[in-house]
Amino acid sequence: MERFLSVAQTVIERCRALAEFTEEPGFTTRTFLSEPMHAVHGCLRAWMERAGMTVDVDHAGNLRGRHAASHPNAQRLYIGSHLDTVPRAGAFDGILGVVIGVALVEILATRRMTFEIEVIGFSEEEGVRFGVPFIGSRAFIGDVDDELMGRGVGDAVTAFGLDPTRIPEAQASPNALGYLEFHIEQGPVLDSLNLPLGIVETIVGQSRADVTFEGHANHAGTTPMNLRHDALAGSAEWISAVEHEACSIPGLVATVGRLDVSPGAGNVIAGSARASLDLRHADDNVRRDAVGRLHGATRQIAASRGLTVRWEPRLDQPAVAMDSGLTHLLGPHHKMTSGAGHDAMIVARHMPAAMLFLRSPGGISHHPDETVRTQDVAAALETGIGFLERLDARHV
Repeated sequence: MERFLSVAQTVIERCRALAEFTEEPGFTTRTFLSEPMHAVHGCLRAWMERAGMTVDVDHAGNLRGRHAASHPNAQRLYIGSHLDTVPRAGAFDGILGVVIGVALVEILATRRMTFEIEVIGFSEEEGVRFGVPFIGSRAFIGDVDDELMGRGVGDAVTAFGLDPTRIPEAQASPNALGYLEFHIEQGPVLDSLNLPLGIVETIVGQSRADVTFEGHANHAGTTPMNLRHDALAGSAEWISAVEHEACSIPGLVATVGRLDVSPGAGNVIAGSARASLDLRHADDNVRRDAVGRLHGATRQIAASRGLTVRWEPRLDQPAVAMDSGLTHLLGPHHKMTSGAGHDAMIVARHMPAAMLFLRSPGGISHHPDETVRTQDVAAALETGIGFLERLDARHV
């Protein structure tokens, strides 16, 4: 691994340099095809071309660099991740996977595999600008529809200097060999185990919903407790039920991350309370059964408190298994489940996909303190080169 340490340090320095391209001075905020993305493309293009890659940007805004194979008409392996960020992000979420891809090609230098390598930086994964995630990887697999374009995506593509009518050209090559994504874990598991790397076997399924309890706003001082129809109290009871459900089932995580209360005055009983639900599990049956029980709990709580309730589904994303054949080529690292969504789960609909996690020190992500260790990046580079060599040997 020693020979990869200097390259790893360069990878980290590049990620930190790219973090300076932001919509918000003093923080890293870079959304889908915002102005700073031009600068990100410029830096990555320069590094790719210096490594001998052919580079272009497709009309979904994905940056793509190709390293030729040892013979024409070869299959193509994709290595990638995303270039956008959440507001006030760290320097490594997403973009580390793209920079590692470029570094692997630099390590190969003039060496050619029996397959092409394309490093792809997806234009969008986080869903910040238009409220819809995975725009870049959805375009890559041909899953961009009129509903998505109607949200303003087409206008953003045009403003960036691209042609929205040519987004279908962003689709992956029909002779794709597979997809490999390097990504920080964004959680504490590897750090707690003191392990540098982990192989993702499954990306969990997700359910999201908004739950609105409606009661009657009234005076906080003159309305007896037994005559109240308090929407916030009903919501609070349901939130406790959400926590109890998640704590009762191994592997289930459930979060109420947003609560909007009306009228929102300290001396007024809440007439309306709207809560979000985010629920995840690697087994879709377990997840959907939990959703069903929590949906039923809303009705029971509303009936007991004289409230009405509205359940609005927002997402039902099935769990996605990574390809066992590609995963095996990553070596004998710790096997784990990803609790977060990634481009790999979208690409896996179209081709075999594998994913390697790097330790997140302190489990910190989506925060300026997000970081990686040089030794862990070196281990990922070593694993990546081993993966390419084993895939090359298998492909001959």
